[in-house]
Amino acid sequence: MIIVEAQKCLCNLVYNSSFAQKTCCYNGCIEGILLRLRTYKDPKIPHEVKFFDMRMLFLLTALCAEIRPKVRCQLHGLTYLMEVLDLILKDNLSQGNTSSGRRIFSKGSRRGRSNQESCNAPCLRDEEVDTACEVLKVLFNLTVTTDKYGLDEEEEAHYMRLVSILHDIILSDTKTPEKREDLLSHTIDLLTNMPMSSYEELMTPVVKKDEKNPNVYEGMDMEAINTLLAFLEKRLEKPHKTYQEILSPDVTTLSECSRANSTIRKFLKKRVLPPLKDVMNRPEEGTTLRNRLVKLMTSPVFDVKELVADFLFVLCKENVGRLIKYTGYGNAAGLLANRGLMLGGKANTNYSSDSEDSDTEEYLKYKDRINPVLGCYQEPAPNPMEGMTEEQKEYEAMQLVNMMDKMSSCSFILCRDGLIQPLRVGEDGRPEPVEHILQLQEAIQDSN
Repeated sequence: MIIVEAQKCLCNLVYNSSFAQKTCCYNGCIEGILLRLRTYKDPKIPHEVKFFDMRMLFLLTALCAEIRPKVRCQLHGLTYLMEVLDLILKDNLSQGNTSSGRRIFSKGSRRGRSNQESCNAPCLRDEEVDTACEVLKVLFNLTVTTDKYGLDEEEEAHYMRLVSILHDIILSDTKTPEKREDLLSHTIDLLTNMPMSSYEELMTPVVKKDEKNPNVYEGMDMEAINTLLAFLEKRLEKPHKTYQEILSPDVTTLSECSRANSTIRKFLKKRVLPPLKDVMNRPEEGTTLRNRLVKLMTSPVFDVKELVADFLFVLCKENVGRLIKYTGYGNAAGLLANRGLMLGGKANTNYSSDSEDSDTEEYLKYKDRINPVLGCYQEPAPNPMEGMTEEQKEYEAMQLVNMMDKMSSCSFILCRDGLIQPLRVGEDGRPEPVEHILQLQEAIQDSN
């Protein structure tokens, strides 16, 4: 079709030419695309035309940031794009293109208000997924600079509606598994831009009680949250070099959801950090989700390390002692040092006062012998001073003092070469350099 080929040429021109980008921004092209969005239901408009309309809008909003406010507010792009996503889902349901196994009920969407009973999730065709992904990418561009903490009531209502639609998309199936991964990936990317108050739309009230459903928690259906968590587990199986790109959006979304809503946080804590039973192995050793996430707390990729540590810290209600219990002090040291919490305590964040942390019999049995640095049980070590005379003990003590004094006095020169200088925990809970061996002795006396 000539129209489709022309759209392809325009997309290539916009991608490669700044002049074409500026021209299409101010020649009525954007207004024309949004005008055609109003007729999205028209069966006479081929799917390819709709797809390349969205591709063009994505390129323009990605490459020309100055037009985003105009598209979002003046041209009501946010509303029209949400309607497109809603229509894709609704058309599948009306045509009977559903998938068994998943349930869908959204209290904020029109389907949720009109149907007070759960129904099967839609199963999207490949071409519908492609169009939906382009729409999600445009919505990401339009919301990436939004002030999430300064929204008025009308804007907040728009985002609540959008997240309720994203909830339905998360539970949707696709004809091919690969397309479902693409759809979830773009949905999660968009969720990172949403205000915290809107995350409650990812939960839906339980219509019919089902005690056998593991995704029902505190009277809410948590299937969408569980899907996000399962998606994270799947992505943890990817090669390490791609962790930053593929894990960051999912971990960020789960962290923000947990921080925003206590029900979501408690549900995720139950799945990610269940009551400790395995106290014989280090927290980073094993194949459970907890093991894999704790291992990433010492990842050389800074962003991944910070995001994962923050997620686990939020699940622990930002309680230092609880975090150390599940991860070990060694794995948590980086986060605690950055936040000035190496001396313990809690972060300045309000969480529900009820405690959902219960100790297992296995944990209580070995609690006194768990090494807090390693985060696991450690066999009692023999006393190295046993059998020594007082003179030998004094000699070994002086050897240790001399080595530490030598390391401290050389540290200023060595640090210039990139080597490590001895540190201690300062009054602010952060590590500070040790300038003299006596400072270490003072720290020991203070702790006693």
